[in-house]
Amino acid sequence: MDERRARGLAKMREVYGWEVGDAPGDFFGITVDHLFGDIWTRPGLSLRDRRLLLIGMLAGQGLNDVLDIQIPAALESGDLTPDELRETAIFLTHYIGWPLGSKLSVQVDTLIARSQKRQAAE
Repeated sequence: MDERRARGLAKMREVYGWEVGDAPGDFFGITVDHLFGDIWTRPGLSLRDRRLLLIGMLAGQGLNDVLDIQIPAALESGDLTPDELRETAIFLTHYIGWPLGSKLSVQVDTLIARSQKRQAAE
């Protein structure tokens, strides 16, 4: 495994909060090597900054399935608190529109409750 692939896999683990194993295929390779190995590791923005930008973009496009990954990862990593996520939903609603913002707000509350329930069980 080359350095770029290792750096990309390490960043994916950091971003998502779980172990990501190497896999075959060009798409996976581009995702790991370029997106996570080069782009997510660039200087200039913190992981929290990048995550906020990504959450905003995903919410604006209604990509709630990916938000189901990013929001819990933000909570687990400590990048964003429940209050910060709720405030993010309120702020974004005014730019992405009320229907998408309403869906985001409910999704944030649902994922926060799920995270808190899991933490309480541990």
